[in-house]
Amino acid sequence: MKYVILIPIYNDRESLKLLIENINNEIKDLNHEISLVVINDASSQQVIDTYPNIENIHSIEIVNMKENRGHTRCIALGLKYIFEKKEFDFVIPMDGDGEDRPEEIKTFIELSEQSDGKSIIGERVKRSEGLIFKTCYQFHKFLTFAFTGQLIKFGNFTCLSKITVKKMLDEKATWNSFSGSLKKIDKNLISMPSIRGTRYFGPSKMSFFNLLKHSLSIISVFRKMVLIRSALFIVFYILLIKSYASVITSLPLVFLLMMIYSISSLALRENIDEFNNSLINIHNIDKIK
Repeated sequence: MKYVILIPIYNDRESLKLLIENINNEIKDLNHEISLVVINDASSQQVIDTYPNIENIHSIEIVNMKENRGHTRCIALGLKYIFEKKEFDFVIPMDGDGEDRPEEIKTFIELSEQSDGKSIIGERVKRSEGLIFKTCYQFHKFLTFAFTGQLIKFGNFTCLSKITVKKMLDEKATWNSFSGSLKKIDKNLISMPSIRGTRYFGPSKMSFFNLLKHSLSIISVFRKMVLIRSALFIVFYILLIKSYASVITSLPLVFLLMMIYSISSLALRENIDEFNNSLINIHNIDKIK
């Protein structure tokens, strides 16, 4: 079968070079055609390097963007590019910094061989970040589940069948939230345990603010359910505090309204026309192999 590994990158050449070398080593015993498509998100630094150890990789393309679009939209554009330009059976999106471990690619592929065309998600069972970030991440999962009813324990590191990729290209939410969109369009996902690795070089780029934005972007995909649950909470909470109304007791309502406003604003990023025309942002393509 044919697999395409999709890697968004921004100013992280050293990590990309090491990742490609590690991928080459991990796939050496796999009897499949495995290619790499790197989406260079208009990096301000040189991304292309020499890649001496790529004998097990069928082809490598670096798609250079004209303008920076951000991590999620790079993946969305990459899925569209691969679907329209490449022959493939599965696409494996993964981060280019080592936090998605290349040794788990083999597990994805082994499961896909018997998946009957179903897509596979890497469910996070262990993370490498500090206690504060892990606590915030648990809060992110709780918040998402409380307001959407969806327990989302995976990120971009997945193995998507061609059928799933097609569905994601038809879903405007893919332009705003990868995991939210995948959870929305595909209810029959296979799960495998995945350990979050550490960055090859430098500190993690996932700040508290980015994690909050990530969480709210996922929630915005299921905003109809959020509005229903929020309305029920508001009615119940007002009845609960009506005899004790004060500035303090009204704070949860204020925070809830702020959250609703935030997810409504993020939902405006779901632009199917931009998504459909995203390939015009490609500047050029460097074929390494």
